[in-house]
Amino acid sequence: MNKFSVVAKKDDCSKQIEEIIIKRLTEAGWQEDREKPELILFVGGDGTFLYAAHKYMHLEHAAFVGIHTGTLGFFTDYTKDELDICIQDIINQQGETHGVPLLRVDVIKENGTQSVYAINEMRIENVIQTLDLEVMIDDEFFENYRGTGMCVCTQAGSTAYNRSLKGAVIDEGLNLLQLHEITGIHHSLYHSLGVPLILNNRRVISMKSKNFKSAILCYDHEHMEIDDVLELKISMCKKKILFVHYRQNSYLKRLRNLY
Repeated sequence: MNKFSVVAKKDDCSKQIEEIIIKRLTEAGWQEDREKPELILFVGGDGTFLYAAHKYMHLEHAAFVGIHTGTLGFFTDYTKDELDICIQDIINQQGETHGVPLLRVDVIKENGTQSVYAINEMRIENVIQTLDLEVMIDDEFFENYRGTGMCVCTQAGSTAYNRSLKGAVIDEGLNLLQLHEITGIHHSLYHSLGVPLILNNRRVISMKSKNFKSAILCYDHEHMEIDDVLELKISMCKKKILFVHYRQNSYLKRLRNLY
């Protein structure tokens, strides 16, 4: 790797670190390339990472490394106080690359299908009126759901929005999906599972509704209106986001830092 780009949070500290990184790596013979970088450094927190990842998601072989200056840095390997260590590691070490599988959401309409991708989760939500969903798993009927919405997360995303829903945090190395209701309605007329469901990564979840009006589809920090959507199909895909690690960071330690 010798082409790099930096994506920084819009605060003074992060912007200052961005300038230092560009200067130091350029002096070491690296080339800044904002169009086709091989290494992307994100400076901020997990929100900055998600922004950077979606910006460069089309680059199959680009890898990410993060410096934490924000409030939540689950995806980062270095703190702002370790900037010199980070730069020296990048210059002097090969690093170990690993991929995080992406969630694919096929948005099916009468005039065709659009696919969007998520690192953490997809959510379908309607805060204006009750959402009525028919949920299928591998083309087999699973349940009729009524409520605010549904969340499907990856292993990586189990610590994000899913955690705020009281979903299970999934250990690293387990390539699983988690389906979780968002404020479901449960009484004598309406029944659904009501608890998180852990699924293997080969499952395909389908959601249909007689009326998606005023509902939105969220995928990570992105969103779209789905008034005219016929069906949503959610699955894991072969596409991955790559991270490069220059040192070992305990998953449990990063997990403890969340609370």
